[in-house]
Amino acid sequence: MTTPTPPTTPPIAPITEDDIAEFLIQTPGFFERHAEVLASVQLTSPHGGRAVSLQERQAELLREKIKGLELRIMDMVRHSSENAAIAHKVHQWGLALLQTADAHDLPQAVVDGLCTLFDVPQVALRVWDVAESYAQAPFAQGASADVQAFASSLTMPFCGPNLGFEATAWLPDAAQVASVALLPLRAGALESATPALGLLVLGSPDAQRFQATMGTEFLTRIAELASAALLRLR
Repeated sequence: MTTPTPPTTPPIAPITEDDIAEFLIQTPGFFERHAEVLASVQLTSPHGGRAVSLQERQAELLREKIKGLELRIMDMVRHSSENAAIAHKVHQWGLALLQTADAHDLPQAVVDGLCTLFDVPQVALRVWDVAESYAQAPFAQGASADVQAFASSLTMPFCGPNLGFEATAWLPDAAQVASVALLPLRAGALESATPALGLLVLGSPDAQRFQATMGTEFLTRIAELASAALLRLR
């Protein structure tokens, strides 16, 4: 007679750290009922490797979080101060353009203001389709059909490395320029489909001065102010 084989008991899976963590999450009252366990928990401090209590470790984490928040607040204050300073310069520059009585002097006022107030090393400007009385001025020369089409295709300032754009040749020393900002000029909003009336070129030997990731809000305001002022040339 064959003796029946007893059923095999499946092995018990070991308890993992994840199991313990899940139990504690699902049992919020555990440490209230077992306060002695919480008091005996010892953790390693990141400062020197010594053993500290859970409460002390929590205090350290809180201090680190507060320090991180303080640094973020300091960054916000710094950026706010920088933005306020730039806004003030834009205001000064706009006033100078409004106070330029002779329209012949406007393009140079645009360039000089950007160089002086914003510390831009090199600036160039071209305006096309101007009135006959301005047609022979230097600022109305040298903008090819390709440049004009390129300017019209821009709906926001371009910032990035000097890739040999035709317009960068207008700069006084283009060979020394590592980064550029190209600002289309047009009547109305910069993002509109209106054909450009000119192009403003900013150049710097610093490759980080005009980056593709930088914000362009102030550059947009500069382009719009310059456009409004230069409409007097048409």
